[in-house]
Amino acid sequence: MKNLLFSTLFLLAGAALFTACKDDNDTVAPNNITDLAANTADLSTLVEAVKYAGLEDVLNGNTAGKFTVFAPTNAAFSSLLSSLGATKLSDLPSSAVKDILLYHVVAGEVRAANVTTGYVPSSLNFTGSTFPVSLFANTASGVKINEATVTTADVLADNGVVHIIDKVMVPPTVVNHALNNPNFSILVAALTRSDLGVDYVGVLSGTGPFTVFAPTNSAFAALLTELNVADLNAIDAATLNKVLQYHVVANANVRSGALTDGQVVPTFGGQNLTIDLDGGAKIIDANNRTSNIVVVDVQATNGVIHAIDKVILPQL
Repeated sequence: MKNLLFSTLFLLAGAALFTACKDDNDTVAPNNITDLAANTADLSTLVEAVKYAGLEDVLNGNTAGKFTVFAPTNAAFSSLLSSLGATKLSDLPSSAVKDILLYHVVAGEVRAANVTTGYVPSSLNFTGSTFPVSLFANTASGVKINEATVTTADVLADNGVVHIIDKVMVPPTVVNHALNNPNFSILVAALTRSDLGVDYVGVLSGTGPFTVFAPTNSAFAALLTELNVADLNAIDAATLNKVLQYHVVANANVRSGALTDGQVVPTFGGQNLTIDLDGGAKIIDANNRTSNIVVVDVQATNGVIHAIDKVILPQL
């Protein structure tokens, strides 16, 4: 009887110990985005940047909602600092670091398999507004965000997901947006043609703001057919300058919601174009030709882009 009582007590004690251990193991330590980065050696500079910019509360779970973070590696930050002539993060204004980091954050949890080619709103807003600066996702070969490649995808945290990238993404100008989207490659070629006598890259990288109606590659291809010319080089410089300047509105960040039917818009080149909202947003040019606005509100730090499916032409 004594041995039986001892055995019973031993089994009960063992069961209690096992239960206690199981409870301890079931208690999962918090793993918010800040914790995840802090426990990833190659993201230590990112952690330093988050602290320097005062963004801990955004990423540590104290802010409601989930986030997608594109997290640059230490090497990516080193490359950025070198390009800016800096040796450490504190050489940069904390406000600038904050803007850069916010540009790497997207509201909601987006796994890599759900990323599609197109524009995504970041958590950085255009100055003095609630207009989010856009990111360009490209899934043609893996996942690229602007000029950065996702090297490690879907690192999960309690309050979202982290995708590790190989480059720090500086908030873009309208020029940067054109460079990042391969569907604007002919527009970039036109803007950088050496014989135009105008530094369009320099102008459109300035303070602005600018509104740019940006023709896609297929729009330029259609123009070459319409003009019966082989390529852009067959268009003389004076004509191409007038055409390019007709696609830019200076000193205005005109979002799609601000467009009105019949609105007459003065352009950088001095001639007007007309907005037609009947059946979708369109532009009527000086020759009564119609171009559809196919992508709206690609927000940059110094203006906004609307993609159009036909090159608009001024009076030449």
